[in-house]
Amino acid sequence: MFNQKHTEYFKSHETPFYFYDTQLLKETLSALKKSIPENYIIHYALKANPHPTILKLIKHAGLGADCVSGNEVKRALECGFKNTEIVFAGVGKSDKEINFAIDQSIFCFNVESLQELIVINELSKQKNCITNIAIRINPYVDAYTHKYITTGLEENKFGINPHEFNNLIELLKTLKHIKFKGLHFHIGSQIQNLSAFKELCTRVNEINQWFIQKELEAEHLNLGGGLGINYKEPDNEAIVNFEKYFFVFKTFLKHLPQQKIHFELGRSIVASCGSLISRVLYLKKGINTDFLILDAGMTELLRPALYQAYHKIENISKLNDPFEKKYDVVGPICESSDCFGKSVELPETDRGDLIAIRSAGAYGEVMSSRYNLRDQIDSVFMD
Repeated sequence: MFNQKHTEYFKSHETPFYFYDTQLLKETLSALKKSIPENYIIHYALKANPHPTILKLIKHAGLGADCVSGNEVKRALECGFKNTEIVFAGVGKSDKEINFAIDQSIFCFNVESLQELIVINELSKQKNCITNIAIRINPYVDAYTHKYITTGLEENKFGINPHEFNNLIELLKTLKHIKFKGLHFHIGSQIQNLSAFKELCTRVNEINQWFIQKELEAEHLNLGGGLGINYKEPDNEAIVNFEKYFFVFKTFLKHLPQQKIHFELGRSIVASCGSLISRVLYLKKGINTDFLILDAGMTELLRPALYQAYHKIENISKLNDPFEKKYDVVGPICESSDCFGKSVELPETDRGDLIAIRSAGAYGEVMSSRYNLRDQIDSVFMD
């Protein structure tokens, strides 16, 4: 991805900063649109990256918005998404957030508990309106991913469990200010084993049929997102195989002809287009390893510290030099977990060299913090 032109361009910028390849994002969106089957509707998950420049490109491509906070709903509206294109999920929506979204007449709330149903009904009653809701179901499907980003198992906090279904049906009969529109599922994030989505289809088929038998036909089935990317070799698979992903659902999902199918993709759209660019502050020789100390840390990219996540690390000041040494690549934060990678093979590296930490367009900048009173870093966009 990177070449000498990038390196020269980056030299004039204060590091660290986030770099976004908007041309790659446009190509990813184009590939996604070509792969979407008829009657499938895609909402972009703002939690992956809500930068206005990113959102405006995604809105221009015709996607809707999947939000998990009131401020994400507000950001989506500010960036041009129509209220009828916005869904609002999350296990802990506050009354303030619910009221704001009701006032905006968003398309649908994805409801995660019986008590939330009661609250949305009561707030809607106070406004003398009827609010669209979908029921988020916990399908008990293992996503085969990191335990912190799996969401579809019984021990997870998300969704309504099948043992609550009968109580749910009775409750829905009593709530006059909500309208049942659909069923919502999401089993986790960074899923690369597509068999997990096949299992999800099997469970959705069963649950959808159960609700139909109870005379609750969902107009919409929302299958969530979770499609992973290739963090190991980002240049070999800069754009994920959306056709292969959707083929699983076309093959195994059994739904009524009139039911519309929704997805909430985030990481697979934006992760590859972003990189964290940093400089080497110091080289420190240790007993068992040598350290590269960068001016970026876990405050700029939390995923390695939080999930032990892998990101490819490149010395873009020495693009053509052979790999000669192994370094532990660390940041300046006063935490031992502030480490981007151990025994990373790189060219012989010097103070001041530019380092790119790849595939950081999702859950990178959005999870940054000002711990240690760090400065908020800039974002650089380049076609």
